Order: sequence, then C-alpha cells, then structure tokens
Amino acid sequence: MTIGHMVVKGTAHRRLAVLATIIVSILGLSVAALGLPSAAAVLGAPLAQRRGRGFGGFSGSRMLRGQRPNAPYDGRFTFVRINYDTAPGGFWYRGLPAWAHGYSVSEENLMKIMNEVSYLGANDESFNTLALDDPEIFKYPLIYIIEVSWWNMTDREGAALREYLQKGGFVIVDDFKAEGDFGSAGWVRFAENMKRVIPEGRFVDMDASHPIFHSFFEIKSLANFPQAYNAGQPIFRGLYENNDPGRRLQMIVNYNTDISQYWEWSGRGLRPFDETNEAYKLGVNYIIYGLTH
Repeated sequence: MTIGHMVVKGTAHRRLAVLATIIVSILGLSVAALGLPSAAAVLGAPLAQRRGRGFGGFSGSRMLRGQRPNAPYDGRFTFVRINYDTAPGGFWYRGLPAWAHGYSVSEENLMKIMNEVSYLGANDESFNTLALDDPEIFKYPLIYIIEVSWWNMTDREGAALREYLQKGGFVIVDDFKAEGDFGSAGWVRFAENMKRVIPEGRFVDMDASHPIFHSFFEIKSLANFPQAYNAGQPIFRGLYENNDPGRRLQMIVNYNTDISQYWEWSGRGLRPFDETNEAYKLGVNYIIYGLTH
C-alpha cells in the first residue's frame, strides 16, 4: 500500500470511491459509466466540513472564524502553524490570510500519515496556530510557516524567532512563491525579514545528499518535485547553525513550490497518487529530522 492511499482509509464507501477513481484513471472510463460515486463526491463533503473549522471566513488576519482553540500541551507532538499579520495582496485565496492557506486539512492528513508509518503518536485531532511572539512556541520543537512573501514580521516576532532557532527549534517554510506569482514579492521580502532575525545568517541551496532527505524515506532527487501551479524547478534552501552546512539545519525553505498543497488534496482525486506520495515523504522526513537534530 502506498502512503497516498493510507490517508483515505475509513468506511467502505470511501475506499470504494477512491478505488473507482483509480480504475477510471487506468481504463479511461467515466465514474458515471461504472455506476460508482466519485472520490470527490464522497470525500469532498467530509473535507469541506473539516475545512469549515477555519475556512468560513475570518475576523482580522490572525484568527479564523470558527477556528477551534489550540490543544493544551500534553507532551505529544502537535503540528504548529505560525499565524501572522498578512500584508495587502495576501488575501487572494478565498479572502483568507496568507498564513491559513490549506489549514487545517494539510496538517491533519500529514499527521495521519505520520502515525501510519511511525510510532510518533502525534496528535492527529488538534492542530495549533501560534504567533511567533507567543511563549507557547518554545514547547514545540518544530513550527511551520507559509506564504512568507506576505508576512508582515514585527520586531517582537523576529526576536522570538531568533531565540527559537538558537534554542534548537526547527522551522519549515513552505508554499513560497517566486517573484510575480500571484503578486508575490518572491525571495527579497523574506530575505529582508531574515536579516532582521539573524543578520549574519546565510541561506544555502541544498541538494538531495543532505541527511534531511534520508532521515526516514530515501529521497534521491529533488528535480521536478510535485508542483501544482509553480513554473520552473523548486529550490530547497537551508539555514545552518553558525552558517556551517556540516552542523544542524535550523530552517528549510521550499521555494517556488507548494508541498503542503499535495497533503491538502490527498485522496480527492486532484493529483496523481505518486506525486502526493512524494510530498508526504518530504513532510515525514522534515518532521523526523526536526525531532532528532
């Protein structure tokens, strides 16, 4: 069983819907011709209901209407997404603040995969969102932030992020568009923010030889990594402790790609299973590396 299939386990009719999607993709038939419900029809409603936790609109840019409260810390690994003040132009997807794209379906699916392939015992029912200057972030070894082209970083957030990195925290930056894509400022604005966090820090282009790509799954190539709408090759960049690539990787940046969109779309028939599987492998490796380094 491929890991892309694992996330859609559940009731028999869901399995049947996914099986139907696979069959029609192989045989070139229509779902209606088979007399079976489509995966989108069967899976779409539950996903839409889950998405309703945070996708029913918002008040301000840090809290979504209907968003569930954060789970209290209980020692389990809990996925933490960073929320932030979103710059003008960052509300283009359904009017949502940039930090919330894919919340919380992306992390929910990834955590279910983590618990399928490992003994991590991650919290797969609650998914926290925190501001960087919230002291609670220091209870969590890994944080996740997206769409950083629209991140209005405050001085307090910058200072907190520097402290978090220095204390051993690991940061994943994802869904990071190149300059001009959807109005993104690209690398420049992010680099300016990082200069405020770690003035001496330097980001280094990474290749598949780095241990993070071998921490659980063997990822041998970073070429043509799954991308839904970004043109060109994805770029993986790292920030290392003391700028030494031989030391701990403190932050990894998925630039010109959106890995988490494949987690979000998993099981919905929008992308091939093989591509979704590769995106899951990357997410699993990131978490394993962050927890062990």
